[in-house]
Amino acid sequence: MINKTVANVQEALAGVKDGMTFMLGGFGLSGIPENAIAELVAKNIKEITCISNNAGVDDFGLGLLLKKNQIKKMISSYVGENAEFERQMLSGELEVELTPQGTLAAKCQAAQQGFPAIYTPAGYGTEVALNKETRMFDGKMYVLEEAYKADFAFVKAWKGDEAGNLIFKGTARNFNPNMCGAAKITVVEVEELVPAGELDPNQIHIPGIFVQRIFQGERYEKRIEQRTVRQK
Repeated sequence: MINKTVANVQEALAGVKDGMTFMLGGFGLSGIPENAIAELVAKNIKEITCISNNAGVDDFGLGLLLKKNQIKKMISSYVGENAEFERQMLSGELEVELTPQGTLAAKCQAAQQGFPAIYTPAGYGTEVALNKETRMFDGKMYVLEEAYKADFAFVKAWKGDEAGNLIFKGTARNFNPNMCGAAKITVVEVEELVPAGELDPNQIHIPGIFVQRIFQGERYEKRIEQRTVRQK
């Protein structure tokens, strides 16, 4: 069986260069590839185009890349809790392409499955559909959306094996599965890496065919974006 394991995050990110397009899994701070992001910050990779649901918060996750002005363009569904993201967008420092959340997920999945484009009703009649092909199906209008193209997809999973088979946990099973195999190279970091054959095939969410590199991540913080507690 093919072994997809690499020794560490540095080896996993071999070939990453300035000006590339990256997909990054996660929703808010749930299921983000913390180790890969930290390494991109350390390597000072610049002029990045990021495809991610949002940019997390100012001092964590993609917010660290924004803080150092390493991101040239954000393709996401909303600004979220990141004040620096908002500031750079409003000042014109950062190019931003806002996409309906379901469309963003579907465009990743289309790339994963080898489809060049999809038709979606989301955004028809709005700015989202400007300069895009539209077509009617069964009396309803749809917008043609091209599949995303990316150099690397950075994915976070709970558990994986040496062959790249993956299991996601809870809400971290968000954009991560759709981004596996949707880029030229898919890099996965996992909390637990086990020998091939140890995972129950019935529990696997993504098969290893969609993964090129996998490594054991370290020091996951798993921050809470909005902590709400009951008053005493």
